Amino acid sequence: MNQDEIVALGASLHRIDQKLLKPKSKGFIIRIWYQGEEPYFDMFLDLLGNDVVWFQFTLRGKTLSWNQKQSCLQTGSTNELVVDDITYYSASKVIKSDSNPDIDFIKLAQAILKTRAGDAIFDKALALFHTKN
Repeated sequence: MNQDEIVALGASLHRIDQKLLKPKSKGFIIRIWYQGEEPYFDMFLDLLGNDVVWFQFTLRGKTLSWNQKQSCLQTGSTNELVVDDITYYSASKVIKSDSNPDIDFIKLAQAILKTRAGDAIFDKALALFHTKN
C-alpha cells in the first residue's frame, strides 16, 4: 500500500457519536469507536480513566488487537469478507487469531495511525505498539 492510500485511510477515520454506543456494564469503562469510510474499517478503544484496557483495529478482513491483561499485540482475520454463508449477519464479527503475529499488518496499522499522531486517542493507540510482544 502506498503512502497516499495510508494517509487517506487515516484521514477517513471519524469518531462515532458516543450516544450510539451501548454503555459498558463494567462501570467506568468508556468505549471509543472510530469508523473509516471503507467497509469493515474500524478502531475501538476501551478506556478506564486515562488508560487503554482494550484496543481493536480492523481493516479488509484483518484485525489487530491488544488488551491490558496480555499486554501484547495479536493479529487475526475476521469473517467480514465471507459472503457465501446465507446466515451471515454483517453486524457480527468472528475473529480467528493468527498463530504468529502478522508483522506486515502490524506495521500497516501503525502507519495508518501515525497519520493522526498528535490526536490524544490516536497517541494512546500508538503507545500500544511499544508494549512487549
